[in-house]
Amino acid sequence: MKDKINTHLEKINELKKEMKKTIIGQDILVKNLLIALLAGGHIILEGVPGLAKTLSIKTLSEALNLDFWRISFTPDLLPGDLIWGQIYNQADSKFYIKKWPIFTNFLLADEINRAPAKVQSALLEAMQEKKITIADEHFTLDNPFIVLATQNPIEQEWTYELPEAQLDRFLLKTIIDYPTRSEEIEIMKNSNSKEKIKKVLAKKDLIEIQDFIENEIFIDDKIYEYVRDIVFATRNPSDYNLSQISSYISFWASPRASLSLIKTAKVNAFLSGRAFVIPEDIKEMAYDVLRHRIGLSFEAIWENMKTDDIIKIILANILVP
Repeated sequence: MKDKINTHLEKINELKKEMKKTIIGQDILVKNLLIALLAGGHIILEGVPGLAKTLSIKTLSEALNLDFWRISFTPDLLPGDLIWGQIYNQADSKFYIKKWPIFTNFLLADEINRAPAKVQSALLEAMQEKKITIADEHFTLDNPFIVLATQNPIEQEWTYELPEAQLDRFLLKTIIDYPTRSEEIEIMKNSNSKEKIKKVLAKKDLIEIQDFIENEIFIDDKIYEYVRDIVFATRNPSDYNLSQISSYISFWASPRASLSLIKTAKVNAFLSGRAFVIPEDIKEMAYDVLRHRIGLSFEAIWENMKTDDIIKIILANILVP
C-alpha cells in the first residue's frame, strides 16, 4: 500500500511542480485545486481580480493535457451561450445542435456571480449529473468534468449571490488572499517567464489515482461519527452546547457537506502520504467544505460574524475522536 501511495504521489508532485512554474505563492490555491481534481468535485475560488485564479486553472489543464474552456459570466449571458446553440445549414435547410463551452474537461466559469440566476442555474444538471439534455437528447459529459468558478467578493458592485442549491454542488470554496511582500517581488521578477508547461499526467493515470483514493484510503467509524457531529452542529447547535450560534445560522449544511468532508479528507490523507484519515484531515478541510454551505442570519451579519467564525466555534467544541 505504501509503495502504491508513493508511486501515485510522485505523479501528483510532478503536476504540482508544473503548476508552480507559473504560480508564485498561493499554496492553498494550488493544494485545493489538486484536492478538487482528485476528489472529482467542483470548486469556487473567491478573491479580487489579479490573484492568479485564472492562470492556475489554465496551467493545471495544460499539465494534464485536458480540454479547457473559459467563459466570462457577464450580466447579459444567456443559458444557451453556456450549453448549446442551433446552427442553420443552408445546404440541407436543417438546424443542427452546436455544443458550447460546457462540453469540456475544465470549465472555467469566470466571475460566476456576475451572471443572473437563470444562467447560474443552467449549470446545475451538468454539475450534479454530469449530463446535459438538449432538445430531448441526452449527452454525457467527459470524465473528468470539473467546474472551476472564480467569484468576486459579494460586496463588489454588480455581483449576485449564488443560490443555495448551486452552492451546495461545489465541493470547496477557497478564499484567495494577496501575495506576501517577498512573493510580490518574485511575481515582478518572473512576469516575462517563457517556461513551458510539460504534460506530466495522462488522463488514465489521473482516473487511476482518483479510484485509488476513493476505494483504498481507510476511514474509521469514529471519523464518520466526527463528521456527522460537525455537520449536525450546524443544524442543531443546542444539541452540542452551542446555543450561542443558533441565531447566527439561517440555513444549514446538507448531507452533501458530510460526503464532501469525507471525500476531501481522503485526498488530504493521500497527499500527506497516509492510507487512512485522521481527525486533522477533517479539521483542515472543514473551512473550505462548509463556508459556502452555512447561511448567515441578519443578526450574524449585523454583528460582523463570518461563516469561518461559526466553523471555528463548532470545531473547538465537538469532541475529537
